[in-house]
Amino acid sequence: ARLLVPAARVTNVDDLGEEAVLLALAATARHALASGDGKPAELIIGHGVLGRLLARLAVCAGGEPVVWENNPVRASGARGYRVIDPKDDPRRDYQTIYDVSGDSALLSTLLGRLARGGEIVLAGFYPGKIEIDFPVAFMKEARLRVAAEWQPEDLRVVHGLVQSRKLALDGLITHRMPFDRAPEAYATAFTDPECLKMIIDWRSCQ
Repeated sequence: ARLLVPAARVTNVDDLGEEAVLLALAATARHALASGDGKPAELIIGHGVLGRLLARLAVCAGGEPVVWENNPVRASGARGYRVIDPKDDPRRDYQTIYDVSGDSALLSTLLGRLARGGEIVLAGFYPGKIEIDFPVAFMKEARLRVAAEWQPEDLRVVHGLVQSRKLALDGLITHRMPFDRAPEAYATAFTDPECLKMIIDWRSCQ
């Protein structure tokens, strides 16, 4: 009911309603993009909520990214970019590839799609070791970057983009459940491909 915290760590989100829960994730996407060398995101792996935010931010920056998604349930909902199945993409000259799938086994595949001197950005979470096909990386003179957590400046920027209506957060919260159905909510969030973002509503909890 009450949280005491330094003012510098607080952002006023009264204007956003429930979409305010997406701000930190949008800041994570912005941090991945902004910490690079300025080249636009050309290929994004995964059309979950983080992949969609990455793609929307890339479009805001003037880019025209392609998003790979092999689950047809998640292929819809593009906003100014294309979503395709990886097997339907013949390109092997992407300068920048952003992976938010969390699947470290894809790395060798992504190296094969990279242009010489291109960059792969790991913007998802990878719980184990990451291995690369070094001969391929060597021939491509590939660069590998890991995007860490967002910083206050990232949050400030995305909040401004949302307030100015340059970045839309709609269509990303797909499921809502009351607090007394929390176990079901977690199961849905982690197993249902139609669930992009789940909200557990604690407002009626006493």
